Order: sequence, then structure tokens, then C-alpha cells
Amino acid sequence: MTKKYEFREVESVCTYCGVGCDITGVVENNTIKKIYAQKDGEVSQGKLCIKGRYGYDFVDAEDRVREPRIRKSFLDKNPTIKAQVEDKLQPFDETFVTCDLDTATTIAALKLTEIKETFGGDSFCAIGGARTNCESAYTLQKFCRETMDSPHIDNCARVCHSPSLKGMRTTIGEGAATNPYNDIYDTEFMVVIGSNTMEAHPIVANRIVDMAKTHNNLAIIDVRETKMVKYAKYNGVIPYEANLLVLNMMAYVIINEELYDKSFIANRTKGFEAYKEQILGDPYANPDFFKQIEGYEYLAKMIPNIAREYAVKKSMIFWGLGITEHLDGSYAVMAITHLALMTGNIGKRGAGLMPLRGQNNVQGACDMGCLPYYAPDYQEPKVEGLMTPQLIDAMIDGKIKALLNMGEDISHIHPNINKIDKALNNLEFIMVQELFMTDIAQRADIIIGVRSAYEKTGVYVNAMRRLHLSQPLVHSDLPDDWEVLKMMDNKLGGTFAYKTSEDVWNEVTQVASNRFSGAKYYRLERHRKRGMQWPIYHEDTPILHLLDFRTEDGLGKYVYHQYEPRGMVQEILDKSFYQEGLEGFYLTTGRTLAHYNNAAQTKRSKKLLTKYDEDVLLASTEDEGKFGDRVILKTEHGETAILNVKYTDKVKPRTLFTTFHHAQSKINAIFGDECDELIMTARFKSLRVTVVPQ
Repeated sequence: MTKKYEFREVESVCTYCGVGCDITGVVENNTIKKIYAQKDGEVSQGKLCIKGRYGYDFVDAEDRVREPRIRKSFLDKNPTIKAQVEDKLQPFDETFVTCDLDTATTIAALKLTEIKETFGGDSFCAIGGARTNCESAYTLQKFCRETMDSPHIDNCARVCHSPSLKGMRTTIGEGAATNPYNDIYDTEFMVVIGSNTMEAHPIVANRIVDMAKTHNNLAIIDVRETKMVKYAKYNGVIPYEANLLVLNMMAYVIINEELYDKSFIANRTKGFEAYKEQILGDPYANPDFFKQIEGYEYLAKMIPNIAREYAVKKSMIFWGLGITEHLDGSYAVMAITHLALMTGNIGKRGAGLMPLRGQNNVQGACDMGCLPYYAPDYQEPKVEGLMTPQLIDAMIDGKIKALLNMGEDISHIHPNINKIDKALNNLEFIMVQELFMTDIAQRADIIIGVRSAYEKTGVYVNAMRRLHLSQPLVHSDLPDDWEVLKMMDNKLGGTFAYKTSEDVWNEVTQVASNRFSGAKYYRLERHRKRGMQWPIYHEDTPILHLLDFRTEDGLGKYVYHQYEPRGMVQEILDKSFYQEGLEGFYLTTGRTLAHYNNAAQTKRSKKLLTKYDEDVLLASTEDEGKFGDRVILKTEHGETAILNVKYTDKVKPRTLFTTFHHAQSKINAIFGDECDELIMTARFKSLRVTVVPQ
């Protein structure tokens, strides 16, 4: 090895969740030996979760995709293309041949040219971008919109926080966290709703727990008891799909008891009187409604107590996918912002709104324009494209012919995977840029191996709008995602001329100037450990909405939506929920600490995989004996593989929880198309299932 690859320590950013921890990699002979966080890390505070500390083995995993792979059957179906490149192809295995990157992108460009000329540019779609850097996410949407002339670009925010973006932009004009994590130390009261924070966002949870231990100022609202409840003053376990019900009840208490901030409402918001009338006239907003809900009667007293503390104290609300992955996810987010607007708990230190983002760069991917209805900087696109569920339908209908999938395992983490299978089988061309042969990669015609986050330079935006400029921990000869896209663009007649990731980013600072005009690489390098929060002009902006909201008139507004009884709540009212039999159990899904999403990276670390090598179903101890230790879950849409059951008192009777990390579990086969009515995020957090003992 050259001296370049001898022992060194390199500062970068963690590749996993949206917390965006600063990390330092200890590297020897171009191999990561250790990852740790320095004590003065702005985000990490010197601590990392188990994934951040140990989840780096994937970089050198034997099954990394290190060479382009071309499906033999694809070449046989495209003899004209095959004839042009046949002398460049090499044997690989029974299914694929391999070649160099130049040949692989030539094959892709030839096929995309044919599809564009035959069916039009809008027969192409691109999905992904939240796992890679901003430079690649920006290039992906530009390739889709400009090179291919298609409006159909989307990313994994569709299955996570798109309702947060929709709800917050509708009410306060900006769909991102309002405060930095360290404002937790300045808050007087905290509400965590629909978030298993200790397992999904542990380094944020550290701050919440520190404050809760000291001040006893934490309320947790969820459908099960998460690990954080042992530090909570209020442990509000609620029925499935009752988020909007509970949030409107909190608003009712605040309004009915006149705990709202009259001055803030008068000066910073509009439409309060109409909203007040709607809430007070809502038949389901009075907390006394819970006296009718068997098993949850205690909430009639607890919810008003939480609302009172939230209103009279400097408070923050944190939420996760337990809010957004519902039929009314966007409306629930609006209901959260209403609470902040009414009480003045926004636009100042220690008070604000914190959607806890999932992927390491899902905030950045949205900022870069990887959404069908937003160009970079949340500007209006020339043409609005289809959202992912609509694209699936369009594939089945034959309107979408080609898919470029970048770092998103659509056939594993999206809902209704049996339907997705049908849609993918109907495509003429699938290309995937990935680290491993994930479920979607195994279905692709071309797979391009690309650099991981620990092998490249680039900007990542975490859940609190903080930009971190990563630098490679190790050297790799693989391309970055944007480099692959540039090669294809040029072969399709485009003019992408980027030579470095900094070239791409310089264009971002011009195109998305409202947020990034002052975020040049040299400044991000200077503040690598601290990061900088957008919008960044001369300085960055830790706290949003200090003087006005980012709406057209600068005012926050109320967009009321009444809760509609359904599902579990309606069944309890009808006296049909607590019954015998194995039909009518309610399932919710989530993560475990050791794994991340489709586990493509984490399962290649022995320390992580041995802790959780399969998805496990949690059921109530009160249901023990009804269906044994091994079951299949079934709905009209499909069924899971056999799951091992673990019984716990942390889950309510006739409710279930499972993770979804392992594709072989087929958890998402049982979900249908039910989704948020405004933004089509799947209803992952509430599903009525039948339990089939095995």
C-alpha cells in the first residue's frame, strides 16, 4: 500500500438515520478499523448508537456489487444493443454477464434512447436518492426531468415523512424541523408522539432522556409502550389510528380552558376564530369521548393534563412515522402545528416542531427536488409528475416502461409488494444503482455498483436541516451515483459537465439559492464537525420562524380536519373488538435498534446481525396461548412468511408489532394501497390482520 492508505483518522458523517451524527473513522491500509464520535461533536455529543459504532463492515463485504451486471435475458430481448457491445461482455454467472462501466452506461443509454423515442420521455421514472449525497440526489432529478424529459421523480419520503412536509408547509410554509437538537436542553416540556425514539433515533433520545430524568417533563403518546416510557411522566398508550383524535382533543382543552397565547395568535397567525369554533363544535374533540373507549378510559384524564402542561410551558413536539403512516397523516401533522401556533411554542429557542427523519439524506433528497411536485428548493416544477403508488399503477397500465432505481429497495420497503411484483414484471427496463444485490437489484436488467457514503465526498442534510460535508474514510475505484448519471446523460446527448462533486454542489447553491446560496464547500469544510443549518446565506439559521412564517403573508394558518371514527376505535364502540378468534388483530410496524430499513448494510455486520437475525412479532401476554409461538399474518392482499412470536406486556391485547428489516419475512405483502389521502404515504401503522398459527 502507498503511504496514502496508512493509519489515519477521518472526520465524516454517519450513513444511517436522519439524526446525522458526526463520526471519526479510524482507517488502516484503506480498511475501516473503528468508528467513534469525538466528544465535541455537535450532533453526536461523543456518542453513537450501535449501528453507527459497528455497522461499517458492509464497506468491505464480499458481496458488494463491484462490477456492472447485465442480465443475459435482457440482452437476448434486445439483440441490436447486444450486437453493439458483445465484444465487451464477460461471463459472470448463470443470470448475468459483466462489463466495464463505460459499456454498462452505453447499454443503458441505448435502451433509454429507444424507450424515449418510442414511448416518450414520460414513460420513464426515477425513484431514490435519500441514501446517497445531495449531489447525486440533485443529479438524479435533473437527469429525470431534463435528460429524459420526464416529471416522474420520487424518493423514499413517500413512505415516511411526505405527510410532515405537506402538513407543515400547508400551515407554516416550511416542512422541516424548526430547531436544533440541543434546544431540547432549553425546553420545559416534551411530547413524543408516534416515535420509538430510543431505537430509531437514539442520539436524539439521549437528550430527551437526560431532560426527562432531571425535570420529569416528558409525555409519550403511542400505540404501545416503547422503551422510553420508563422516563416519562405521561405514558399515553392510545388506540390505533387515534392520533388526530388525540391531537384535536389537546386543542380542545387548550381552547376551552383559554390556555392559548392571545398575543401570538393575533400577531403571527390567521383564521383562529374559525378554527376555535370548529374544534369546540367537533363531537369527538372533547377528551370525555375516551370514557366510551373500553381499555382506554384513562386517556380522558391524561390527555387534558398533557395539553395543559404543553400550553403553559415552553414545549417541543417530536414525531415519527407513527404519525405520518396513516390515512390522515398529513392532517395529524397539521394538528400538531396548530398546537404550536395556538400556544406560541414555535419560533424561539426551546420550543418548536421536530419531525424525526428516517434516512440519512431524506431531508436533502427533498431539498434537492426528488419529489414529483417540487423542483429543487421546493419550487414549482414545469410539469408535476406521479407519486410512487401512481407510478406502480402506471407500470401495470403500460404507461411507465422504464425505472431507474437509486439506493431504494422499492420491492421490499414499499407496500403491497405482490402488486409491485406485477408492476415490475411489466417494465421493459429496470436499472439499479446499489451497493448490494437487494431485492430490487435481483430484478434489474442492469445493476451498477456505486460508492457507499464512507467512500465519497458529498453533502448530507439531517433531520434538523444541518448540512454535513462528508469525506471518504476509504478509497474506492467505484463511481459515485452522480458520475454514473453524468455518463448516461452525455450518451443521451445531454450536457452534464461535472468533474467533481463540488461542481455539482456549486450548481445546487445557485439553483436552490433560497436555502444554500452561502453553503460553499470551503465553509462546510471549515464547519465539518458542527455543520450548518439551512437556510444558509452569510450565516446559517438554527431556529426557523423567529419573526414570521415562510408562508406568502408570513402568517401561520389553521387547517382543521375532523377525526372520523374507524377501524379499532369504531370496533370498540360497536363492542366487536374484544372478541374471541384470530381475526381482527391490529398490526403496526417499526424498527429495532440493531438494524436499518432493509438491513442491506446492517446485516453484513456480525455484531448487528447476531442481535436480530430475523423479524420478530410482538404480541400481548394476554393473548398468549391463542396462537402459539409461530404464525403467519394474512390479509386480502397477501401473507407473510412464518414469524416467531414474542409475548410482552408492552403491547395491548389484540394488537401486534413487527419489524420489516428482512425481505424474506414478506411483511409488506400484507399491506394494500390504503394511504394518506393527500400525499399517498402508506398506512403502515395500522393494519387489520388475521393470525394463522403454524
